[in-house]
Amino acid sequence: MRIGIICPYSLTVPGGVQMQVLGLARELRRRGHEARVLGPCDGPPPESFVTPIGNSLPTAANGSVAPLAPDPPAVMRTIRVLDEEAFDVVHVHEPLAPGPSVTAVLTHRHPTVGTFHAAGVSAMYRLLSPFLSRLINRIDRKVVVSKDALALVQSYLGGSYEVLFNGVEVAQIQRAATMQREPGARPAVFFCGRHETRKGLSVLLDAFGQVSTDAELWIAGTGPDTDELKRRAGDDERITWLGRVSDEEKFARLKAADVFCAPSLGGESFGVVLIEAMAAGTTVVASSLDGYQNVATHDRDALLSPPGDAAALAASLDTALSDPALGERLRAAGTERARSFAMAALADRYLDIYRELIDARRART
Repeated sequence: MRIGIICPYSLTVPGGVQMQVLGLARELRRRGHEARVLGPCDGPPPESFVTPIGNSLPTAANGSVAPLAPDPPAVMRTIRVLDEEAFDVVHVHEPLAPGPSVTAVLTHRHPTVGTFHAAGVSAMYRLLSPFLSRLINRIDRKVVVSKDALALVQSYLGGSYEVLFNGVEVAQIQRAATMQREPGARPAVFFCGRHETRKGLSVLLDAFGQVSTDAELWIAGTGPDTDELKRRAGDDERITWLGRVSDEEKFARLKAADVFCAPSLGGESFGVVLIEAMAAGTTVVASSLDGYQNVATHDRDALLSPPGDAAALAASLDTALSDPALGERLRAAGTERARSFAMAALADRYLDIYRELIDARRART
C-alpha cells in the first residue's frame, strides 16, 4: 500500500504525536509498505521518508505551545503533495489541528483515517463545535488513543470512535546502548520533557530537595520555563541540565537511570513516555493522572502519587531508590507491560483498517 501519514506538529521538535507518526511509518515500511510522512519541519527532515511542508509557527494549544503550520503556503504544499503522491489511504493525526491535518480532511481525496490524541479541555472544540462536528464526518474511520481522548472529542463533537493504544518501538529501545557510568556513582533520576507548567518539572525540583537518598537528577528537554527553573534550582551540583537530547541519548539514559520520573500535572491522554521507561527496564515514578493510569498501575509496575504533591513525590522517589526488591518487582512487571504496547501490534490493527477502507472504496468504484 501507499500510505500517507499526516502530522500537524513540527517533526524536528520532540513530541508524543511526532514520535507516534514516525514510529508507525518505520514499522509499516519494515513490512514493505510505501509509507510517507507529511508535516512541518524546522530544519532537515528527521527521516528520508518525511516530506516537509514548511516551517512551524508556535501556537498556544492545550496548555502548551504547539509547533503548527497553519499558514497558506503550508496548506498549498500539503494539497500539492497529496495530489502528486496518489496514496491508497491517508492517515491524519490530530485531524482537526490547523495546517496539514485539517487540510487533508477538507480535501478528502483518499480513504481517510483520523487519530485523535488530545485529552483534557479544548477551547477550539468548544468554540468551533458546530463546524468541527460537520468536518469530522469527512473522516472515514475515527480512532482515539485513550478513553480520556475519547471523552474530550465525544463530549464536544459526538460520533463513533475506536480506542487504540499508542505504540512504542519496544525492540528498538531494548537494543539501544546503555550509557556507561562511573563505578560507585549516585543513583540517578531521569526527567525528559518540555519545560512548561503542565509537565510538573517545578514539582520534581521541589520534591528532589526533600529526597533523603543521595541521588542525582538528569533533566532533559527545554521550554519556556527553563531559565526560571534553573534559577530555582540554583547551583545544586546533583542536578545536570542536558538540554534537548536525541532519541539515542534518551534511550541510553533511560537504561542507565535508576528511576524515570514523570510528574505531569495534567493534559496527558496517554503515558507513552512511561512505556518507553518500562521497555528500558527503568523503575517508573509518576503522577496518578488518568492518562498515565491508562498505562501504569500503582505498586504493580510503577509508583504513582497525586499530581502537584511534592512531598508525596519525594516519598515515592525515596522508596524507589532505597528498596531494591521493590524496584526489581516493578521493573519486571513494567517490562511485561511494555510488550503489550508494541508498535508492531498497533500497526497490525491500522493495516486492517486501511485495507477495509481501500476495499470499500474499490467496491463503490
